[in-house]
Amino acid sequence: MHLSVPLDICQSALGLGEALKSYDLSALNILVLEKHLLVRRILTDVFSEFGVANVYSTPEIKEAYKFFAEMEPDIVLCDWTPDLNGIDFIRKVRMSDDSPNPYVPIVVVTANTELRHVCIARDNGMTEFLAKPVSAKTIYSRLCSVIENPRPFVRVGDFFGPDRRRRKAEVLGRGERRKAM
Repeated sequence: MHLSVPLDICQSALGLGEALKSYDLSALNILVLEKHLLVRRILTDVFSEFGVANVYSTPEIKEAYKFFAEMEPDIVLCDWTPDLNGIDFIRKVRMSDDSPNPYVPIVVVTANTELRHVCIARDNGMTEFLAKPVSAKTIYSRLCSVIENPRPFVRVGDFFGPDRRRRKAEVLGRGERRKAM
């Protein structure tokens, strides 16, 4: 996928005067699974400002999975609230036999920001985490992270998803690792 956003859009959205990498996001398909209408609108508007032409948003897991299966989005933003269990959606995307792309980057967008919540989302296959309330700056930073730092996927036991280790390490074998130099 070719990614570039006009520099002035990035700078104004982020409130920064510094030079940023420019990505053309116009060809992306983005799926937003979000319970709250206002947050869905904010996310859709921000993506529109970033030049994303195709954003599909819904508050329903079944509808989101149907869109995911038919349109194969490039990135998924997934809410996680008591009324919308985004973790179940992530598990279905990552583990279902009928998933068209279990490797799709998934950004969990939630007000559940305690360390245990981050660990639960990580251990169920999220790619990135975004705490509510969101801003254009934090949304863009997660997009940049997904673009610039693709993570290898691993299957270990009943886990399948992006490698949970963020630090590079030399693999020695039989579970031993040494810090990369």
